[in-house]
Amino acid sequence: MHIYPHLWFNGQAEEAMEFYRSVFKTSKVLQRTELPDPELSVVRFELSGLQIAALNANSKVPYNEAFSLLVETGDQEETDYYWNALIADGGKEQPCGWLTDKFGVYWQVTPTILLKMIADPDKVKASRVMQAMYKMKKIVIADLERAYQG
Repeated sequence: MHIYPHLWFNGQAEEAMEFYRSVFKTSKVLQRTELPDPELSVVRFELSGLQIAALNANSKVPYNEAFSLLVETGDQEETDYYWNALIADGGKEQPCGWLTDKFGVYWQVTPTILLKMIADPDKVKASRVMQAMYKMKKIVIADLERAYQG
């Protein structure tokens, strides 16, 4: 048995797969399947170890923040890279490290240190970090660290 995300596109599954593969360097195509209906196809690919299936069909249903893909980053350089790459060509910044890419898929670009800080047993420090994060779109680690230190 396997469990993996399945994304539904309006004829852009191949384009989305190639875009994501250009962003995540450790990625690969797993399968391309043409279905009997010429307007339908399925691609399966892997991004940094996560398998994803994508369907080409005539979906008019938009993605929303109830489902997102989280990219956990190690430092500001990596955070900036994924943020900038995923909003390229029409993506949109959202609050608190969230964004939508040019296909409307929701992503969170989250530095590991943010997760550690908001889990700190010192609730005052954790709260200051949360308040700082609420004011951000792209996460800026230096600003989080200042908030954490007080």
